[in-house]
Amino acid sequence: MERKQEAGVILRAMEPEDLDMLYHIENDRSLWNIASTNVPYSRYALHNYIADAKNDIYMDGQIRMMIENLAHEVVGVIDLVDFDPKHQRAELGIIIMKRFRRRGYAQAAISSLIEYARKVLHLRQIYAVVSVSNEVSQRCLASLGFIGDSVLKEWIYCDGHYQDARVMQFFV
Repeated sequence: MERKQEAGVILRAMEPEDLDMLYHIENDRSLWNIASTNVPYSRYALHNYIADAKNDIYMDGQIRMMIENLAHEVVGVIDLVDFDPKHQRAELGIIIMKRFRRRGYAQAAISSLIEYARKVLHLRQIYAVVSVSNEVSQRCLASLGFIGDSVLKEWIYCDGHYQDARVMQFFV
């Protein structure tokens, strides 16, 4: 996959060298409340995931890219999952590593992904499901043109209780 660059970030395909970063992200229990992950992943499973990924949303049903800043530091991961080819939509997921947050990387990465979705993947819609308590993510998405007033009641189970989630959509 070619590299994509915009506003201080580069989106690139996963490489074997990203194994440690993915291992850290996938096994960080503090992130499990924002994703559907609820079990740890082994290095072996993640190694195979990287090796087997075709980086083709039609073959894999998803696409995951590493987010680098212009100094070529990996600052996070962004993906499109649950790809629906009939309706041309996919769900956005993004994680920015804690030490790189609040620097504009998420906004830049999502903006770059939107352009990729528009020009290369020809998606019609990108959506995100965000906890109603995650105001930072909601503001970030809204600043990029995501809209959403639909609330999924008790959608996310975290720390022994359910939280409502907001569906935010972007029409590419």
